[in-house]
Amino acid sequence: MAARPRFAVLLTQGAEQDLEAIHDYISDFDCVANANYVLDELMQVVDSLSRFPERGSYPKELVALGIKEYRQKFFKPYRVIYRMAGSQVVIYLIADGRRDMQSVLARRLLGA
Repeated sequence: MAARPRFAVLLTQGAEQDLEAIHDYISDFDCVANANYVLDELMQVVDSLSRFPERGSYPKELVALGIKEYRQKFFKPYRVIYRMAGSQVVIYLIADGRRDMQSVLARRLLGA
């Protein structure tokens, strides 16, 4: 069986800041061990995109606007929003899905 092609996974500055903010929030309101666990799990999701980026679903908030260029993977309640571009996967947003995702997506991806 042939090996699957690997995609280069890139995090935007916004996505890197999202990871830092999630870690800081959990550290402050829970504990560092749990913050580290969540960060590790989110990084596993990110790393999995190098092999299987097409497995992600389309964010329903964007599909409702007719936009199908972005996909998402979950480590609940967190959502990793990304787009495939040739041999690259660019991660734009990592956010708690319990937030008002319509606003978050519009602000980060659509510049609204």
